[in-house]
Amino acid sequence: MLSLLAFLFFVRVAGQALVAFAGVTVLPPMSEWYSGLLPYPVLLPVQLTILGAQVKLSRDFARGRGRLVTPKPRLGRALVVVAVLYVAAMIVRYVLTMAWYPERRWLGTGTIPIVFHWVLAAYLLVLGRHHARRCA
Repeated sequence: MLSLLAFLFFVRVAGQALVAFAGVTVLPPMSEWYSGLLPYPVLLPVQLTILGAQVKLSRDFARGRGRLVTPKPRLGRALVVVAVLYVAAMIVRYVLTMAWYPERRWLGTGTIPIVFHWVLAAYLLVLGRHHARRCA
């Protein structure tokens, strides 16, 4: 599941990069890919760092060894809490966006970042449950 979620995030990062650097027009325009909170030259390295960590974790889990493969109950509980808070914040963000900008309903402008924040939250939740469940 971690690899699938990492792949989904990769698709998001690659899609945005194709629009930004290759001018791909079959995908949504750049304005729909990010909220503008971070300028894209800052956002892209952050996204690539997250992807790098996800690739390493996926490889570690596939091999059955690595620092985050061995269950750690405290880490698991913390990751689950962070994931729940993260997804809750993104739900609130989505609800507020839809309330303030009804023309964007349901998956209009500005929802791509929210949906992929849910993907990242799901990644943290799956990782957290691995640690919490294995040691419960």
